[in-house]
Amino acid sequence: SVSPRSAGERLCRAEEATAGSGTYTRHGFICSSLAGCLEKRSEDSGLPVVSVVRDATSQLLPDVGAVVTCKVCSINSRFAKVHILYVGSTPLKSTFRGTIRREDIRATEKDKVEVYKSFRPGDIVLAKVISLGDAQSNYLLSTAENELGVVVARSEAGVQMVPISWCEMQCPQTHTKDFRKVARVQPQFLQT
Repeated sequence: SVSPRSAGERLCRAEEATAGSGTYTRHGFICSSLAGCLEKRSEDSGLPVVSVVRDATSQLLPDVGAVVTCKVCSINSRFAKVHILYVGSTPLKSTFRGTIRREDIRATEKDKVEVYKSFRPGDIVLAKVISLGDAQSNYLLSTAENELGVVVARSEAGVQMVPISWCEMQCPQTHTKDFRKVARVQPQFLQT
């Protein structure tokens, strides 16, 4: 039987089946951990295995540990607010908001980090999801690895800047330098 299920939905009693992928057990029930289609597979051992398979059209959600591409919307002294655009190389259908806190920008000398020397509104940043945040809509992100940080930034002149070190980018036209938390980009992540 294939019918669409929503995340958190009770599927059956825990003693009636074994929890398969896409499910979890709570209070004696097997529940769906994602939106998708319910599948029941009979096992020789007796109990059927219940799993939920995400259908291809349903929304891909940023997961803890996923590398995401996001665009900086606003910054203040404590954090940068971003919109998540891609999970890996998959574009998201709807916008998810994320926050990169000051202490999650770099792995070293965290106390010396300044947000405005790391990101500017409009920057495209590679970050890793570290938690699903308080409200589901706000993900906490980190750029504390070398591969993470700003991948695309535009100068005041509107020209795409070139990274010249791990903390600076330069405008090829005006040669003005700007501070950024620059990503050491791995080619597979480049989405220009």
